[in-house]
Amino acid sequence: MPQTQRTTIYLNAKLYRALKLKAALTDRALSELVNEALAFCLTEDAIDSEALRKRAKEPSRPFAAVLRDLRKDGIIG
Repeated sequence: MPQTQRTTIYLNAKLYRALKLKAALTDRALSELVNEALAFCLTEDAIDSEALRKRAKEPSRPFAAVLRDLRKDGIIG
């Protein structure tokens, strides 16, 4: 069993009620749902970081230049 750490977190009241309802409907613990959500979020961050690392040497174009071209082409005002 993975090691766990007890902590206190403060949740938005509506999110907490939704979390309690989901826990009851799925017969799962609040901590299990919170851990799952955090793991999902951190996994997405890791995937994004890896994608950025792989693309770090790709040429880039300043956003100001993109906006200038869109204005020149009449796409934006």
